[in-house]
Amino acid sequence: MSRKQSNPTVIGIDIGKNNFHLIGLDDAGEIVMRRKLSRRQLAERLVNLPPCLIGMEACVGAHYLSRRLLALGHDARMMPAQYVKPYLRGQKNDYRDAEAIAEAVQRPRMRFVTPKSVDQLDLQSMHRVRSRLVRHRTSVINQIRTLLLERGIPVRQGARFLFAALPEILGQHGDLLSPRMEQLMMDLSGDLRHLDERLEVITEEIGAIAKENQACQRLMTVPGIGPVIASAMVATVGDGTAFDRGRDFAAFLGLVPRQMSTGGETILGRISKRGNTYLRTLFIRGAKIILMHSKNWPKHRFGPWLEAASKRMHKNVLAVALANKLARIAWSVLRHGDDYDPKGLFLAA
Repeated sequence: MSRKQSNPTVIGIDIGKNNFHLIGLDDAGEIVMRRKLSRRQLAERLVNLPPCLIGMEACVGAHYLSRRLLALGHDARMMPAQYVKPYLRGQKNDYRDAEAIAEAVQRPRMRFVTPKSVDQLDLQSMHRVRSRLVRHRTSVINQIRTLLLERGIPVRQGARFLFAALPEILGQHGDLLSPRMEQLMMDLSGDLRHLDERLEVITEEIGAIAKENQACQRLMTVPGIGPVIASAMVATVGDGTAFDRGRDFAAFLGLVPRQMSTGGETILGRISKRGNTYLRTLFIRGAKIILMHSKNWPKHRFGPWLEAASKRMHKNVLAVALANKLARIAWSVLRHGDDYDPKGLFLAA
């Protein structure tokens, strides 16, 4: 006698560009649905189902799909892909991936990704464009310096030094640069000015958004955190409720030591470098700015710790340790909705 078909209570979706693979499980954990749907068919198929738990990996398009499914009454949850992989059984294919997602989303201790709002995604997109412009500008700067060095014209490292030296190089080094090379340098100089202008415009726009956002304003009261870091943090973690404590946020940024413990012996190595590379880099840069102004250390609540640590740590290690502390303080400010008090007693968990 054939088993009666029932509606799924848990669905795992393997997200693709055009097609989605679905595996539905019933209360007993049996597969009762196996579908391959297009992007248009997905909403039409799920709108007719009773509310159920739907899992998916946090990837491109997942936040938009999660908002749509929540609007349909389903409990949509996103998970980091590395947390789903242990539940994959057998050979890898799209249906097996969807089945692993359906298994993982039911785990009581699974860590889920908070869906981002449209404003968060817009701000995150601006940061991604800004990051690409910075990389492109650095690439053009390095190419100009390399080509000039091949002609015996060294230029000091740094964008501002190159901008200051280019007019003199193009005007007084005609004996070292051929007409063709001089024209090439002028073209590259124009590219560099264009990238610098675009970068300045988008940075100013990010700063304007940060000044209007209350969460960003609170974050900017923390030492070393300006509009760029504050807006990037809000775009990434929202109000910080996805983390139970500041240490978890620091671990998300990869600012905690890598553990290789075994046999009851705790072994700590270098930082893990897991999670959000862009935000981790920004926090380390903010920490280095604080280290450059040692006269201001006593003004900060962590000033005594910083002065003591500077005597026993290498400057790079100290920068990472300070970035960890700043990240935990920033999470506390964001999560509890209070401004940073340099002489207060609240501690970042």
